[in-house]
Formats: sequence, C-alpha cells, structure tokens
Amino acid sequence: MKNFKNYTPDKYQTSEFQEIEEGIYRTHSPYDGFEEDIFVTSLCFEMEPERYGEEDASPRNITQVPMEGLLDEFNLFVTDFYEELNEASETICYQEFGSDNLSDIQRLRTIIGKRFYAVPYIEDGEEYYDMVME
Repeated sequence: MKNFKNYTPDKYQTSEFQEIEEGIYRTHSPYDGFEEDIFVTSLCFEMEPERYGEEDASPRNITQVPMEGLLDEFNLFVTDFYEELNEASETICYQEFGSDNLSDIQRLRTIIGKRFYAVPYIEDGEEYYDMVME
C-alpha cells in the first residue's frame, strides 16, 4: 500500500461528525452494541500488486494482507468501505478507519505520504509476515 493521503468525504460536514483535529472526527459507532462514540479518519491509497499479499489487489478487492496488518498495527477497525468510490476507481482505494482511542487514529495518520506493506518469512516451515512502514 502506498501514497496514503487524507480523504474528506462530504458526510464529515454533517452534524453526525464533530471535527477533533485535522482529518479526525468523533461520531457514533456504526456497529450495533457499541454505545460509546468513536474517532474516525478517512484515507485514500494505492495497492501494490507486486508486493506480497497484494497480488490480486484493486480498489474493488482490498486484500486481507496487508489490510489486516494495518488494522492490527494501529488497533483499528474499518467503519466505511466507500463501496461506490472503490467501484468507480481504477487505482485509488478509499477507507474509513475507526477506533475508540483517539491516539490510535493519530498514529494511523502518521502513515500519510508513506508505504505500508508485508514482508514474508518462513519459521519452522510456516509462512509469516512482518509489517513495514517507510
């Protein structure tokens, strides 16, 4: 994944979202049973089909690797997949990320302008991967 940039959807201009700082908003969780407010940010980025785990990636098919690694690394969950934008785009992916912890979203935003990808390795005959941000 590369070329991370801020994305500000129109929905952030509604009363459902309160801007906390640049690119970060407080809102209600879209998930049932989650009563507390959460913090969200939206980013756009490109997948890198030549990278491990991203071989079949596209905006319509954001692959589990490295997306799962990104979510784990920053303690996040996806709150909006922007299906219409991803369906219409050839190269740019759009995602909204959420957390109940503001610092997780702040840390995620340090990825803007960087790359994030998986590097595989073998240990005891099993394949694993490490996440790299550069």
